[in-house]
Amino acid sequence: MTKTHLIKSLVLTLMVGTLLTSCGIYSFRDAVIPENIKTVKIGFIENKARYVNPQLAPMLTDKLQQKIINGTKLTRTNSDEAHYQIYATITNYDPSQTVGVSAQQASTNRLTVTVHVLLKKTLENKEQEFDVTRNFDFSASLTLQAAESQLMDDILRNITDDIFNQIFSNW
Repeated sequence: MTKTHLIKSLVLTLMVGTLLTSCGIYSFRDAVIPENIKTVKIGFIENKARYVNPQLAPMLTDKLQQKIINGTKLTRTNSDEAHYQIYATITNYDPSQTVGVSAQQASTNRLTVTVHVLLKKTLENKEQEFDVTRNFDFSASLTLQAAESQLMDDILRNITDDIFNQIFSNW
């Protein structure tokens, strides 16, 4: 790529980025939090799914805490007076779906994970509830334990990001 070509590409990218942000179509901010919200309480995520992966709840709790502390200016507290209180429950962890068949044998299985979230906004005296569901495909030749070890980082990242975006993004 020539230097002129590189400069033209860079200028075009900057113009498009400026256009999108100035029109209000896209925001590069991660979190939209009202100024009066200062504290957050993040409860331990319970696992009430029919099939229980014993590692998932503690790892998901830790990942969500890290994401909120690192991605916002909120101060974490254990007080019931926290401005935002976040409670979540794993309600579904279903590894039994076959989604791909090859030569009349299962080739791809799907793990479905659902987390129910309760957000209490104490200053507004409001509650918001929502579910986050994600599917994770894996080779049918793997045992569930092998698939879980391969998928765990993706599960934690995607579910955490979905919960965070649902709470803190203004889309």
